[in-house]
Amino acid sequence: MTWDALKALLSNKYSTLFSQFWLFMVFVFRVLVFLVAALRVWGDENQAFVCNTDQPGCTNICYDSIFPISHIRLWALQLIFVTCPSLMVVGHVKYREKKDMEYTTSHKGKHLYANTGKKRGGLWWTYLVSLIFRAGIDGGFLYVLYFITEGFNMPRLILCRENLCPGPVECYISRHTEKKMFMLFMVVFSVVYILMCICEMIYLIFKRIKKLILRKKDQEIQRSKSSVRVDPTVSLLNLNNIKVEEKPLKRIVLHELNFYPKEYELQHLISH
Repeated sequence: MTWDALKALLSNKYSTLFSQFWLFMVFVFRVLVFLVAALRVWGDENQAFVCNTDQPGCTNICYDSIFPISHIRLWALQLIFVTCPSLMVVGHVKYREKKDMEYTTSHKGKHLYANTGKKRGGLWWTYLVSLIFRAGIDGGFLYVLYFITEGFNMPRLILCRENLCPGPVECYISRHTEKKMFMLFMVVFSVVYILMCICEMIYLIFKRIKKLILRKKDQEIQRSKSSVRVDPTVSLLNLNNIKVEEKPLKRIVLHELNFYPKEYELQHLISH
């Protein structure tokens, strides 16, 4: 599978910039490091694991107790599981496209969704749940690795006390410093991926809240406009009659001013 096909399958046009950057980080700092470096460092972990005993089966028993699961296999499972939640979003969009196609054929060209990939309604929740699963899977694998290595520790010497061994046996891990560096590298970037998922969740939630607030404001503005009532008894004819009645009143007042100017002047001076 090429990088373009992987990006089209996991990221696609439905993802935000956070997910696209997350996919780039996974490909560069997890897939490439896993294939190029980690396989070579951890490839001989079973063969180079040595215990100072000649008891048959003791070395294998000690190795199994110290490493219940290989780090390489654990990281491979983590890479597979952490990319699966993205398929939830792709599947939901495909379901929308199929539903929209059926609606279009039955309603003479009309569409059920303006944009099947737009994160609204159920698709928004599917996308949010996929982020929660993605962060939870990374966190779960971190806990498993912490439990296996007893605190992300990779000692040079381990004391094995298994029943098949003749007493406590000293076992040595090959290239323990290099292995510890790669393990801490994978742990740090797993924490970075979790933080990126949390940031994207916060971004989606705040964006949704902002849209809801703006929608509520628009509804309040529409309600305030619709609450302004007009008197149904007032018509255009009544308004014209009111204007016509105002004109004769003005004429009468002017006529009285012409006949009694002095009296009006005296009243004006007395009032002031």
